[in-house]
Amino acid sequence: MTDVSISDFTYQYPKSETKVLNDLNLTFKHNHFSLLSGPSGSGKSTLLYFIAGLYPRFIGNDATGTIKFGDTNIKDIPRNHVSNHVAMMFQNPNQQFAMDTVIHELTFVLENIQTQPDQMDKIIDHALTFCGIEKLRDRIINTLSGGEKQRVALSCIVAMDAPVIVLDEPFASIDPDSRIDLIHKLKELQEKHGKTIILADHDLGNYQGVIDEFYYLDPQTHHIDLLNQAESQHFFDNFESTQTIDKQLALPPKNDKNSVIELRHFKLAPHDSLLLQLDHFNFYRQKTTLITGANGIGKSTLFNALTKLLPYAGIISYDGKNIKKIKPLNYAKNVTLLFQDAENQFLNVTVKEELDLSFSNRFNQDYTHEQVEQMLTQLGMQGRDEQVVYSLSEGQKKKLQIVEMLIMNPPVLLLDEPFKGLDYKSLRLMTDFLELAKTKYGQTQIIISHQLSGLEDLIDYHAHFENQNLTYQEVI
Repeated sequence: MTDVSISDFTYQYPKSETKVLNDLNLTFKHNHFSLLSGPSGSGKSTLLYFIAGLYPRFIGNDATGTIKFGDTNIKDIPRNHVSNHVAMMFQNPNQQFAMDTVIHELTFVLENIQTQPDQMDKIIDHALTFCGIEKLRDRIINTLSGGEKQRVALSCIVAMDAPVIVLDEPFASIDPDSRIDLIHKLKELQEKHGKTIILADHDLGNYQGVIDEFYYLDPQTHHIDLLNQAESQHFFDNFESTQTIDKQLALPPKNDKNSVIELRHFKLAPHDSLLLQLDHFNFYRQKTTLITGANGIGKSTLFNALTKLLPYAGIISYDGKNIKKIKPLNYAKNVTLLFQDAENQFLNVTVKEELDLSFSNRFNQDYTHEQVEQMLTQLGMQGRDEQVVYSLSEGQKKKLQIVEMLIMNPPVLLLDEPFKGLDYKSLRLMTDFLELAKTKYGQTQIIISHQLSGLEDLIDYHAHFENQNLTYQEVI
């Protein structure tokens, strides 16, 4: 029996005046699927890092209280044996990969837990098949989409075969069908393989009827409470009310001459694999265009081509000029990419240093320091000047990343999964900020997002990516 019991547990980050976790007493039951919810930045990830044994090892200061697996205090488990008890899947899968290819990563994982060499092939085959990624076996991890990386990360968890699995918002980068499939995979691990599942998520979609317990981390009290059925239903109903999308969108007018980026005879085929072929496609000035499509189809690859980071065939024009004839620095000041992984955008150590860098390199003076402080306060990011950016939660990193891009205020902003890790309230604030950038400062925005709810008021046009084609649609 592997209950995970947490007793009298309190944690406070160094130099912080607030306890992020306050006097927790709860038990995640053996062979149960437990959901832990709460707003982004409320402390869910922190607790999971302690359960997985990553904290206090990598944080510098310890918590008070105890965490036990059954009768065993986690502090009594040798560091090299913790993975025999618990495996963790991060919100950002890049944080847990150490090798170049999928097969090398799985082999590395098994070597670390001292699996017998003659058993490895069988275990790897099972893990890949279970996660439906046999075809990714020899792929370079850095070439995979966010959703594909999440499946690879899950295959590593399956291969480890630990009795307890903790997952930190693992579905932030995947399409709705993949989300449902992976939730059912976790349920199968629980029911057929006896795993204890502890999953943190602020997105409550598709969990009702699957989970056994619903825990909520209150951002005001920093307590975690086990919700009863009526309380759980209240949260599910409130979440569902924010997910209804019923908006008709106009198609771009025919012969509209207000295009800012034009693709002509365009072909995108990295590694000789055709992803996209377009005779003619326009993105329009001072409009927000949403791009949707399944994981791994090539959406992020298209953004890399639009920013001259990947080769392509045909012509991409910006403001009527072939981008190959525009100097790279000048083009980057006009067409800027917000990366899917916020950490890839950071160049400094602290929050203040990052913001100062954006102010010193911005393309115009549209945003004042006072406006930025107001945005940070609305997002609950005030007073974090000296915090190391890499110690922020994934949602907090995403908030900082978007604010930095707004400070830069380029004429065209490409946003790759900009709302990953954000709770609904934070997402709506971000859409308000982006709407202001568009209407007041004339910014053109092109957004890739699997998160659709909450975007209705921002989106002007919707383009769907499917079957190597990109076409405008009349509905979100």
